[in-house]
Order: sequence, then structure tokens, then C-alpha cells
Amino acid sequence: MARMKILIVEDDRALADVLAYNVRQAGYDVLSAYDGQDGLTQAQVKTPDMVILDLMLPVVDGLEVCRRLRADPATKDIMVLMLTAKAEESDQLIGFSLGADDYVTKPFSVKVLLERIKALERRRRGGETPAADVVSSQGVTIDRRRHRATIHGKPLQLTRSEFRLLETLTRQPGRVFDRSELIDAALGEDTVVMERTIDVHVRALRRKMAEFADLIETVRGVGYRFRDPGAKPSDDVDADDDSVEPAGSGSISRFNI
Repeated sequence: MARMKILIVEDDRALADVLAYNVRQAGYDVLSAYDGQDGLTQAQVKTPDMVILDLMLPVVDGLEVCRRLRADPATKDIMVLMLTAKAEESDQLIGFSLGADDYVTKPFSVKVLLERIKALERRRRGGETPAADVVSSQGVTIDRRRHRATIHGKPLQLTRSEFRLLETLTRQPGRVFDRSELIDAALGEDTVVMERTIDVHVRALRRKMAEFADLIETVRGVGYRFRDPGAKPSDDVDADDDSVEPAGSGSISRFNI
């Protein structure tokens, strides 16, 4: 069974580090963000199973982050555990009204927090495979729990990076991802590579998709997107552009979580 991925959005870096350490020690994969906007971006690109969300955040506050997560079809099923110093009942009611799954007030016991996480995990896994773990678009189906990808029922033999790449694109048809976002999603944190490396992965993925390769569109000068079934053709799109710049071109990027 795949390990649950948890995104911690907390602007107090010392507390965020303590939480990340303990959550990781409990057997979960951990991502971290230190402001609301970065938390939203990571949730959209990396689709964690759960977000531990502080309310008093810079750039975008926690309540707004929760509201946007629930409003976006790609993130609406992510579990949200609010973590905040606001202990008034009215604050908790607001949090729950926006779609929070649980609410823990500061100061708190790490052991208690871990038990809350486990309780939410049991609730999620107690039923059928949730919609957040299975995504389908135009014949492509991604099952994250089973790590299985198919096109019109035919299995695709994908590497881990190719699977992550296809999942990221398929979850949000029509959205353009730049190369840095796709590197972060497909290759993992703290990756140091040429940005054009993602083109190589896209080329390999398209070859495995065969006659359905044109579902992944190249947006010139930006990156890639999964075809939006309702969109009209655009002049900035090359559906089957597999061009890769010569080795040594492009910029080197480091992505720190």
C-alpha cells in the first residue's frame, strides 16, 4: 500500500521542521510550505493526501487556502487538518464550514496530532478508493493507490517519474505546467537537473502512449498541458512536439521543499 503524502503548511519554520520530522518518523511522506500561496501551489502540483494547515499564514491565509482547495476539482478531496492558535469555537466553526476535516489548537501534543492524522487516514481508507486517488480524462485513467495507468483499458508500463508526470498533467486538463513545476512533481524534491530534462521524460511518455500521444500538448515557450476536451485549438500549441534542445542548453534548477 502506498504511503500517505502529507503537506505541512506552517510559517514557523522551527515548528514546521519538528512536525515534518515526527510525521516522517510515523511513516508518512512529507512536503513543507511556509506561506499560503506556496502551499496552494504544492497542493495543486503534488496532490498530497492530507494538508496540515496553519491559519495565520503570510501571502494567503489558511482559511482562504482551505476555501480554494475545496473549490478546485483537482484538490477538493484532499483531507485538511487545521492547526492554529485560534481556539475559539467560532473560529473552529468557520474552519469546518470551509471544509476542514479536523481542527487542532496550539499548543498541542505531537502524539495527539499523530493520532488525529491516523484517525483521518483510517476514515479515508475505510471506504472505497476515494475519487482523489483515481483520475480519468479522455480515456486515460490513473490509480495512484495501485500505481496503475491505463489508456482505454490498456495498461501502460511507466517508470515512477513517467507515472508522476502523467498523473500531474491528467489531474488538471487544460492547465499549463511550466518545466520547473513538472520537474518538481515528477522527479521529486531537491532535484538538481537541466530544465530541459523534463522534455526527455515527456518524449518517453508520449512514445508509450502511442496513438494517444497528442493528449499531451507542448505549449511553446512555456511547458506542457494535458489536452482540455472542451477547448478550441490554440496557435501556441504543438500537440506532438518532441524536440529537445542540445545537451548543455537550458538552465539548471534546484527545487527545495
